[in-house]
Amino acid sequence: MANPRFSAAGRWVLAASILGSSMAFIDGSVVSVALPVLQEEFGAPASSAQWIVEAYQLFVASLVLVGGSLADRYGRKKIFVIGTSAFAGASLACGLAPNTLALIAARSVQGIAAALLIPSSLALLGAAFTPGQRGRAVGTWAALTGIAAAIGPALGGWLVQAVSWRAVFLVNLPIAAAVLAIALRKVPESRSPSGGPLDLAGAALATFGFGAIVYGLIEAPALGWANPLAWGTIAAGLASVAALTLVELRVGHPMVPLGLFRNRTFAAANLLTFFLYAALAAIFFFIPFVLIQARRYTPAQAGAAILPLVFIVAALSRPAGAVADRVGPRLPLTVGPLVAGAGFLLLGLLPASGSYVATMLPALSVLGLGMAITVAPLTATVLNGVPGKDQGTASGISNAVARVAGLLAIAIFGILAVSSFERTLDPLLDAARISHDTRAQLAPERAKLGAMKPPEGLPPAEANAVRTAVRKSLDGAFRVVSLGCAVLALLSAACAAIGVAGPARSRRRGPAS
Repeated sequence: MANPRFSAAGRWVLAASILGSSMAFIDGSVVSVALPVLQEEFGAPASSAQWIVEAYQLFVASLVLVGGSLADRYGRKKIFVIGTSAFAGASLACGLAPNTLALIAARSVQGIAAALLIPSSLALLGAAFTPGQRGRAVGTWAALTGIAAAIGPALGGWLVQAVSWRAVFLVNLPIAAAVLAIALRKVPESRSPSGGPLDLAGAALATFGFGAIVYGLIEAPALGWANPLAWGTIAAGLASVAALTLVELRVGHPMVPLGLFRNRTFAAANLLTFFLYAALAAIFFFIPFVLIQARRYTPAQAGAAILPLVFIVAALSRPAGAVADRVGPRLPLTVGPLVAGAGFLLLGLLPASGSYVATMLPALSVLGLGMAITVAPLTATVLNGVPGKDQGTASGISNAVARVAGLLAIAIFGILAVSSFERTLDPLLDAARISHDTRAQLAPERAKLGAMKPPEGLPPAEANAVRTAVRKSLDGAFRVVSLGCAVLALLSAACAAIGVAGPARSRRRGPAS
């Protein structure tokens, strides 16, 4: 029987891995609450706020699989230390950024660093623990990094309100210092140099392809769809993604082995992941804006508003996984997204006015219940759908699919939000009898959406009417986004109902080895 206690060396590796991963995961969630405040301070358009998130997500999504290969080839500790150091340097640059362009550039470097840091942190665990202890070590890592990511929005809201949005990035520096101190002194080096050549062509095509698509989608509302820069970059991105598919079919050691998708359950589970995590990314991008700019929450209140969802997922995921083991994955993977879809629907239908308990809490609780039903069986289904030797690759693919889904969703739902905001704003300005001169002064502000402010010198009544119209328009845009997310959740449920193997077949096959 394996020793239930971790060795001292193992505990140091676990500490470094958890702290390093938590830094990257917290950063992914904590920034969202800072965006509305940051946008107002810089007077930036909504597209800049999108890029602050998208620049990070683009490089993590495109390079995370290559990051794992680099760790195996050149040394897991070495890549982990490089990723942590680069992440800390980029965080400092974010915290000191003088404008949005500098911030977006620093966020891009953060994304590259996270693509090295996240997979190497898990690879360190795989090398440091025996098979008998590895599952418990990974479970500890998952639980604690999940808690860290969960407290991110609340921490971010408090930092923004008590200190500054810059503190959201600078808080990474002491964490990174602790990680590097442990890693350099206590973590042994390990590598697996027999993994084959790196798929650099695949990584380059993925980065350019998704980057070009996202650029076109985000900038199209301002440029106009007839502008060659808008449709041309989207076309170039799609061509690059098509070329990526051809490269992955022909290269000897592909970043994404497309043959795994011949398994119907694996393909369906990843399609489910794409739709559901696209909806989650979109809703959690827009929630802080609507809470802070439209419903007058403080940043701390906006961050704390999401905590009930997190607690529900944390409390119910394990029992939901046990139920899925008994009944098979198809039922929970169909029911879970349907319940999540009901949560998205409530976000779109519940009134904007009223207390948090009467408006946001019911919707977020239902959404949390749906995710709790879904998460554990979805992970198990992805892993059980491939041979044992490919489970690490399958896990990486599923992670990348979720990130690409979020990357595209924020860009696409941004178009939907801008369109809805514009359609709602003009009738409200008409109803308030806002003058043509005032509208002309407001025109350059429209790109800021909820951060749009009335011109200085307006009579108080007219200024208040403009603010009210902006708040109502932003809230209406959020409702449209929420209903779109509900549709995505329905599509994810359909993927499970049609494509995931039923209980008898799942039990017969079991985890492949």
